[in-house]
Amino acid sequence: MPSTPDLKAPALPHAWADLQADALGTDWLEPQAHRLAFADPEFLLRRETRGIRFQLEMLKPDLAQAEAGIEHTVVVFGSARFVDSATAQAQLEAAEQSGHPSGILKAKAAARNADFYEKARTFAQLVAKSCSCMPAEEKLFICTGGGPGIMEAANRGALEAGAVSVALNIALPHEQHPNPYVTPDLSFKFHYFALRKMHFMMRAKALVAFPGGFGTLDELFEVMTLVQTRKARAVPILLFGSEFWKNLINMDVLLREGTISPDDLQLFHYVDTPEAAWQAICDFYRLNVPK
Repeated sequence: MPSTPDLKAPALPHAWADLQADALGTDWLEPQAHRLAFADPEFLLRRETRGIRFQLEMLKPDLAQAEAGIEHTVVVFGSARFVDSATAQAQLEAAEQSGHPSGILKAKAAARNADFYEKARTFAQLVAKSCSCMPAEEKLFICTGGGPGIMEAANRGALEAGAVSVALNIALPHEQHPNPYVTPDLSFKFHYFALRKMHFMMRAKALVAFPGGFGTLDELFEVMTLVQTRKARAVPILLFGSEFWKNLINMDVLLREGTISPDDLQLFHYVDTPEAAWQAICDFYRLNVPK
């Protein structure tokens, strides 16, 4: 007896089956004219197909997040070099035992900056716990670059609060692996910085920039420029660690020299505690959630 046709069955067969069948018994990276175009890495990695790779890097994370119900994120930036307080303390004790002055100075800096790691971790916990009772379409999820340091701290805090979090990693010459606290199904790897940055902004409802290096500054000022030029919606841009940021960048100089307008100083705000950061986001969106 013939089976009843499935209304949900696709009209066209899935390409995955063709790809698997085509790949059997072949060397995956060797050029082969007869191979399906989308199953041919040598073809897809050509300079002429770069536009296709752009589209794929746009679509893959977007579709996966949409399917997981991730519509709103709080993006956390910061140094990949900071470690948690326990690790920093162990490093300091080892350096002091070695007696090397340079090693001791470096370990003391790590111990000092471990406070930012712990505050990023607490902030992510706060966001995750506060949003746990919100309607699914309104929830805010932590999103990071997926690497170590501040990124690890934020993913860790979300996991400890029982929430999933997004990781947007990047392929680098010194290979950067996802930290152990990311949600595997929401951990994506990019080749192009431009596409990665776009994904940071696509769902961002707030950005929290902890102290960091060139990468943090790059991401921070790109976001500020997009908001300043109205290429992106205004969102809370929070500089966590007012002493660090004011020592690093004298915004008053930019204002005095006329390179920015007085209104541009309202694009960002300084915060020094996880509670203040979360309160600023709640105030911006008038969220009535537990703190």
